[in-house]
Amino acid sequence: QVQLVESGGGLVQAGGSLRLSCAASGRTSRNYAMGWFRQAPGKEREFVAAISWSGSRTLYADSVKGRFTISRDNAKNTVSLQMFSLKPEDTALYYCALDFDRYWNPGGVNSAYEYWGQGTQVTVSS
Repeated sequence: QVQLVESGGGLVQAGGSLRLSCAASGRTSRNYAMGWFRQAPGKEREFVAAISWSGSRTLYADSVKGRFTISRDNAKNTVSLQMFSLKPEDTALYYCALDFDRYWNPGGVNSAYEYWGQGTQVTVSS
């Protein structure tokens, strides 16, 4: 089993920034890709960003390109999401997720990820 714990969420004004972190523990000896997803009230969970095991491949949703940056530290089993120029529409519960199968080429499909964290709330005020 793998456990994922997110942190770093909070309340920020529009135009501000936040840095989310996700720590993986448990059976993480294999290579894995990591992703960030978010879910706003009344909406479906949507893909935000993903990163391969090596960090050489990253993928972003169009809505966050140029504003968010995903990174990872394999020595610490952590992945981060640096968010700049936040907008009210970025308000959501943010989840990190882990995918063992596509560790070299991460995707943006929810069902590809086998393990999920509990989420951290990000609220952007206008």
